[in-house]
Amino acid sequence: MKGKLISFVICEASEAKTKGEAVEIPTLKSAPHYFAKTVPQQFILSQDEIKIGSRTGTLFLKTCPPNFFLAEARFDISDIFFEDVVSFKEEVINYCGEYLKKRGGKEVDELSEEYTAYIVTDYAGDPEKFFSNKERIAGLLKSEKLPLDPKEIEYTLSFQLKYAKDDLVLVDWDGAFIFDPGGDYESTLELLELANLQLLRYRILDKEVDQRLQRISRLIEKAPARSKFFLKPGDIHQALRLTTFLRSRSISDFQALEREIKLIGDWYSTRLYELVGKKFRLDEWRTAIKDKLDSLEDVYTIASENFTISWGQRSRIIELVGWYVLLLGWLVLLVLDIYFYKFD
Repeated sequence: MKGKLISFVICEASEAKTKGEAVEIPTLKSAPHYFAKTVPQQFILSQDEIKIGSRTGTLFLKTCPPNFFLAEARFDISDIFFEDVVSFKEEVINYCGEYLKKRGGKEVDELSEEYTAYIVTDYAGDPEKFFSNKERIAGLLKSEKLPLDPKEIEYTLSFQLKYAKDDLVLVDWDGAFIFDPGGDYESTLELLELANLQLLRYRILDKEVDQRLQRISRLIEKAPARSKFFLKPGDIHQALRLTTFLRSRSISDFQALEREIKLIGDWYSTRLYELVGKKFRLDEWRTAIKDKLDSLEDVYTIASENFTISWGQRSRIIELVGWYVLLLGWLVLLVLDIYFYKFD
C-alpha cells in the first residue's frame, strides 16, 4: 500500500495571470470524448520542491478560469494514517495560504477554500478492508482529533462513490479519501478542486450581494426624511444595472458548467460531482443567492420609486410651481387693479 496527501487552497487572484502549461488529466475511467472540453482547463504557473517538517513534497501554483489561484501541495506518505497527520495537514494548508498571499492572492484568510485528499494506492482486494480503521478515516475527513460518535462516523462514510469493484471515493466538507489500486485519481482530484472553486465563487457572489444590500441601506438611511431630491437617481439606476450584471454573470458562470456536466450523462465524473455538490450544498448556495438577488432588485426598485424623483417628475413639479407663481402674479395684479380703481 502507498499513500499520498494532497492539500490545496483556492483564492481569487488580485489580477489576471498569464496562462502557463495546460494540465492534462489522463484517466482509465470511462468518459465521453467531449469531457475534457467541458471541465474548465487548469494551467500550471510554477512547480517547486518544498519541505514541511521532515517531509519533502511538491508545490504547484495553478491558475483557474476566470481569475483564481490554486496552490496544491503533494506529499508521498507511506502510512496515511500516521498519528500526527491532522496537524501535518494543517501545516501544509497554512503553507499554501501564505504562499498564495505572496503571489498576489486576495483575501486568502477570509475568502478562500481549502481541502485535502488522502490517496491510497497499490493495494489488493476491496478498499472496504480499510474500514477496520473507519473511526480514523472519518476523523481525517473532518479534520477532527476528538473521537466521533458511531452515528456520525456512519453518516460521514455514507457519502461515497464506488465505480470499479476495487476503488472507492469518500467525500466530506473538509476532505476526501480516494482508494484506487492503480493510482487513477487525477480526474477525481480535479473534480474536487472544481467543486471547491464553484463553492468559492458562490461565496464571493454572496458577499457582493450583501455589500450592495448594505450600500442601498446606507443611501436610504442618509437621505433626509422629508426630501426625495437628495437621493440621486443615478446612484439607484447604476445599482440596478450592476444587479442585472450580477444576475447575468451568476447564470453564465455557474449554470453553464453544471449544464455541460449534466450532458455527460450517468458517467463516473457526473455522479462524483453531484455527490460532492450535495456535500457542499451547492444547490442551497445557488438558491440562497438567487433569493438575495431577487430581494436586492426589489429593494432597488422600491428605493427608485419612493426615494428618488426622475427628471420627468422634476420637470412636472417645476412646471406646476411655475403655474402657481403665475397665478399668484395674476392675483397680485388683480388686487392692485382693484385697489387703484377704488381709490382713483
